[in-house]
Amino acid sequence: MSISPRSSFCLRAEDRTKLDNSDDTAFYAYPRFVTHVDAHFIDQLTQLYRERLRPHSRVLDLMSSWVSHLPTDMDFAWVEGHGLNAEELAKNPRLNHYFVQNLNQNLQLPLPDQDFDAVLITVSVQYLQYPEAIFSEVYRVLKPGGQLIVSFSNRMFYQKAIAAWREGTDAHHLQLVKAYCQSVAGFSAPEVVIKTATPLPGLLQLLGMAGPDPFYAVMTSKLAENAKA
Repeated sequence: MSISPRSSFCLRAEDRTKLDNSDDTAFYAYPRFVTHVDAHFIDQLTQLYRERLRPHSRVLDLMSSWVSHLPTDMDFAWVEGHGLNAEELAKNPRLNHYFVQNLNQNLQLPLPDQDFDAVLITVSVQYLQYPEAIFSEVYRVLKPGGQLIVSFSNRMFYQKAIAAWREGTDAHHLQLVKAYCQSVAGFSAPEVVIKTATPLPGLLQLLGMAGPDPFYAVMTSKLAENAKA
């Protein structure tokens, strides 16, 4: 698919399809107490949060799980969690509160306007079938100047990722997430962070050893009303 950077960007119906069309709540009904990215990725993400998030701010962790990537040396005023498995969310030590909601069925967040300083989406954006609507909701719940940080690697539950993501390269994924941000007129120009590890020597690759997960992040901020494009 071609990606338009304009605010009118919208995925086609075929881009939103999944190989597994069953209810996402059934797929995530059983907790998965595993990490979905490696230590290299987690270290990069935690450091990014340390650099970009403000202490004592209010954070919304969308599509979260039992693992928190927030820096342990930073205190926050409130961390709201969201996900599809209550048992996983209950194990997350940084969440002050959480709610369970299928964002592919209910596109409106049960949260007040302008309530958060930051919204985080970690290694899950590939599963959103209506990302334009969700990013619009993220904009609504962010305070002016609040930021959105979307991070991802090259891993996914293949059967649950949308076609637009399954069929694209890592470079395509970056452009796709940037387009999601630009689909909301009140977001700033997206900023991209790329941290790819040095490939393993050929012999180790022949032995079947995988290299570290690449790290990608796309960030944007909610502009003040008088600063919108």
